[in-house]
Amino acid sequence: MTSWTPTTHTDTHSLGLVSLLQAAKVSQLIERVSDHKDFKKLLRTRTNVLVLYTKSATSTEPQLKLLSDVAQAVKGQGTIAWVNCGDSEGRKLCKKLKVDPSSKKHGYDISHFKDGTFHTEYTRPATFKSMVAFLKDPTGAPLWEENPDAKDVFHIETEKEFRKLVKREERPILMMFYAPWCGVCKRMQPIFQQAATETKGKYVLAGMNVHPAEFDGLKQEYKVKGYPTFCYFEKGKFLHHYENYGATAKDIAEWLKNPQPPQPKTPEVPWSESDSAVFHLTDDTFDSFMERHSSVLLMFYAPWCGHCKKMKPEFDEAAEILNKDPDSPGVLAALDATVHKSVGERFKISGFPTIKFFEKGEEKYTLPHIRTKDKIVEWLQNPQAPPPPEQSWEEKQSSVIHLGAEEFREALKKKKHSLVITSFVIFFPPFSPMDNTIPHFTTAADIFKEDRKIAYAAVDCTKGQNGELCKQEGVEGYPTFNYYNYGKFGDKYSGDRGEAGFTGFMRSLRGQDQEKAGKRKEEL
Repeated sequence: MTSWTPTTHTDTHSLGLVSLLQAAKVSQLIERVSDHKDFKKLLRTRTNVLVLYTKSATSTEPQLKLLSDVAQAVKGQGTIAWVNCGDSEGRKLCKKLKVDPSSKKHGYDISHFKDGTFHTEYTRPATFKSMVAFLKDPTGAPLWEENPDAKDVFHIETEKEFRKLVKREERPILMMFYAPWCGVCKRMQPIFQQAATETKGKYVLAGMNVHPAEFDGLKQEYKVKGYPTFCYFEKGKFLHHYENYGATAKDIAEWLKNPQPPQPKTPEVPWSESDSAVFHLTDDTFDSFMERHSSVLLMFYAPWCGHCKKMKPEFDEAAEILNKDPDSPGVLAALDATVHKSVGERFKISGFPTIKFFEKGEEKYTLPHIRTKDKIVEWLQNPQAPPPPEQSWEEKQSSVIHLGAEEFREALKKKKHSLVITSFVIFFPPFSPMDNTIPHFTTAADIFKEDRKIAYAAVDCTKGQNGELCKQEGVEGYPTFNYYNYGKFGDKYSGDRGEAGFTGFMRSLRGQDQEKAGKRKEEL
């Protein structure tokens, strides 16, 4: 005798859902939600959620399959949820959320929730690459290939695609190797895509994001040392680099008609060898010069320093007035502290430019506020003590860890999640973009100060060996934010630079940690 157990409505519904999920090859990583309390709990416990609303269970099988692949790719970083507005429970939830996928062209709607609240409608392309990129950085810029104006650029994703294009394409190719976070790349992309449209049919203009470590071999092969790097190919062979980073679309089109290798760069004439009225000092001449001049305004500089280069013309013009006037109240001098290190070390020079005033051979003032010709001339006419210096960021008490090249890697190895800001100067003038960032970064560090697995750290790229460290870590502009996992570089941070962005980023990572820990407990 066969026993019979009645099947409840819920059992039938569940079995139907399982068979549908299996038939559509939907990943178990997709969270199926139909109850409002469960929906609120999901948003409370997950920080980065993409929700698909469908008008029925069968109308959007392709989208469910796509989102299954996306869920696998962002596992641990984001969550995919599905609400079927076609069944009785789901219909109530959709009504409560005021969502109506049947009114949409394709019969579905997608929304994103960040840190428990609605963030935005998902309006980017419904493709695997775009959705993964969005969930990895919901506030970041869209991918280049998502821009309709970039339709004539060949967008290359893999090294295999790149090799295939170079080998088989008969037309000349200009390849732009770039990184998504690179400022110069973002500025040049509209120009490059316009050139692609103007030269369509005659040439191939292609773009490839080679920042990920998997492309290190490719970068070495084509000498990609910074972004963007342009490489020109003909009949499968690499011929030249293109190095006009200030080019217009017309410039690129004209160059392609007669591609030539970059002209050898004229070496920059050292400031000390230029036609300048400034007195240039060395380790050997410093003391005797100070004995001969009772009032000296001295600029300690580094040849590579951008702020120094900006100040040089002002210093030169002021020297034309002060150093050539027999009745001058003082003279202007300069010293390259990267070459003449003895004097630099004697006066503890740690950043550039540093302006010091010497009277009768003795150091009297450091003048961080004097930068223009008029201010220099005016101040030397009547030398006054500068206003009390503001405390540097490093000197202020906060939970931010200030690191140097020596301890950088060792310190970060101890922390699971580290967000590092690399700063150009340790004292930030009011016009610096850093001035707005520091308080938010510091507040975020204070919020997480009790969490021993998290660090917010800062590196001053002008100090000691830090400049070399910053180059190694891919710093090309300031400020730059890098994320590290136990000391290993994870990614560039390109999110919001306010307190909410910095704290939300860490909360998302800690949420993923807790989620993984919970799953491990379930498995045990």
